Amino acid sequence: MKISEIHGPEDIKEASIQELEELAQEIRTFLIQNIARTGGHLSSNLGIVELTIAVHKVFDSPTDRILFDVGHQSYVHKILTGRADKFYSLRQLNGISGFQKKCESEHDVWEAGHSSTALSAALGFCIARDLNHEHYQVVPIVGDASIVSGISLEALNTIGMKQPNMVIILNDNDMSISKNVGALSETFTKLRTSKPYNSLKSGLSDLLNNNDAGKNMLHKLKDVKDSLKKSVVESSFFGDFGLDYIGPVNGHDLKALIQTLEIAKNHHGPIVVHVCTIKGKGYSFAENDKSGKWHGIGPFNIRTGETLSQLDENTLSWSEAIAQILYDIAKTNKDVVTITPAMTSGSKLEKIAAAFPNRFIDCGIAEDHAAVLAAGLASEGKRPFLSIYSSFLQRAYDPINHDIARMNLPVVIAIDRAGLVGEDGPTHHGVFDIQLLRALPNVILAQPSTYEEAVDLMHLAFSLNQPFALRYPRGNVTISDHQPEKIAVGSWTYKTIGSQPKCIIIAYGNEVEAIKQKAKANEFDMIVVNARFFKPLDTACIQKIAQQKLPVYVHETDMLAGGLSSAILEYCNDADIDLKLHRIGIGDHYVHHGSVSALRKLEGLDLNSLFDQIEEFYHAH
Repeated sequence: MKISEIHGPEDIKEASIQELEELAQEIRTFLIQNIARTGGHLSSNLGIVELTIAVHKVFDSPTDRILFDVGHQSYVHKILTGRADKFYSLRQLNGISGFQKKCESEHDVWEAGHSSTALSAALGFCIARDLNHEHYQVVPIVGDASIVSGISLEALNTIGMKQPNMVIILNDNDMSISKNVGALSETFTKLRTSKPYNSLKSGLSDLLNNNDAGKNMLHKLKDVKDSLKKSVVESSFFGDFGLDYIGPVNGHDLKALIQTLEIAKNHHGPIVVHVCTIKGKGYSFAENDKSGKWHGIGPFNIRTGETLSQLDENTLSWSEAIAQILYDIAKTNKDVVTITPAMTSGSKLEKIAAAFPNRFIDCGIAEDHAAVLAAGLASEGKRPFLSIYSSFLQRAYDPINHDIARMNLPVVIAIDRAGLVGEDGPTHHGVFDIQLLRALPNVILAQPSTYEEAVDLMHLAFSLNQPFALRYPRGNVTISDHQPEKIAVGSWTYKTIGSQPKCIIIAYGNEVEAIKQKAKANEFDMIVVNARFFKPLDTACIQKIAQQKLPVYVHETDMLAGGLSSAILEYCNDADIDLKLHRIGIGDHYVHHGSVSALRKLEGLDLNSLFDQIEEFYHAH
């Protein structure tokens, strides 16, 4: 069977096991070749090939609702639902998404870029189905350690109480992005390596193959359950939630998967099918990866496994740069404790974890827990460094508000991937943290424009006795041997380009230096303000800006609502300062997926658009 022959799940319904196995190998080759060109989530999708094929053979999408948690493991689902011919555009502007997307296909019934939402959503689907007296199946496929997060456990608690018909597939690859952590991961390890595996696999085969009643056997899960009760079902973690359990099943054995899912499909009540897969299966570099490099990867050389973009020796990613500064601080400050919610690899904290194992905590996928943990540490005199992606920060918002800011505790909150992040799209753009944190008393919020400024701000953050949030983007920065210098809280800096400034541009982050360079190259006289603090504002600088009587542009690479320009206007209104701002930023909408450069152009945030606006203003006046 060929990928080109598949226009929808119905095309694999009559295929033999051998044909499906051949299809699985073709899909793996297809994924490797395409992701090598576009980048994307490789390992998770290589591991779920046979499982996705089995799900679509047994269940009837879109009548049966199939949800992926996390959505980045849905590439094979996209292929089997007729989108293989669009993979050249994966995660590109106007191309197909790297996650399930309702507007792409009727088979995408749920959208999720973040983990642990599928079980709650699936329960909602089930309750709605039963209220409507309908009879379809609901199949959440939970992988990459999403099952151990608080939201998933809360959902399991309610599912156990409500007892709806639901097939929960646990795609257990012993990994999240990198190696799983925590006590619950040990529980699943015990299930995964338990003796019942072989007996379960052969027991199911015997029951199905030797029973003359045939299809009637599929409707009598109780017979199967009773035969396995002593060894598997009652001893499972899920039994404590009131859920029936089958597993573990070899996630790369199509025959066993199909047989098991047929039983689960006809079971009454909620049942968990525990499937063991190998993350990255079929591509040695991904299969042997334990650090998470191949979880999400940019374009790469298939033969060597090397990424196609290489940095020079004086350039690091912002994540690496912040981690290096943190390492230098933690060497001398023994009270520094680093906390991450499953982002050791993503935030480049491996060196910290290795050097200070007793002062490093990976909480797993649990941002809210990580924030409260940081508050507890700070309450006892430690100096926690809480590293969270901007797009995950909202999950920790309540404890940041209630437990860190309200008690004015000295937690350094590192907001990684701030701003537009590109190909992962609207669920991952880090464009909401400024307005979220600006509203909280006691919190200082800043963003460096250079590596040197990052060093200064990091040292300032650890010297203060209150919450300090430091945001930094996805992308790269040039490093240097910079010794920390003192920065006044809330202070801005500015640079005059040329002798007769025509306007003032207020910006922050990487844009500050880029605007300076473009102004010099174009011989455009202006004043460039580095608004490195969003809170508190440099009100003295704002007053000086107002006195210049020049056109003022605020260039924001985040949401306009509640952002930097909003803060300036609020201050000017309250202080009765007459200051007219030209505001450039993201309007009241979610931003699509695509490269950062393409998205900035689309949103009018690129520097050419900025300078075009300035030129148009002068021509009009």
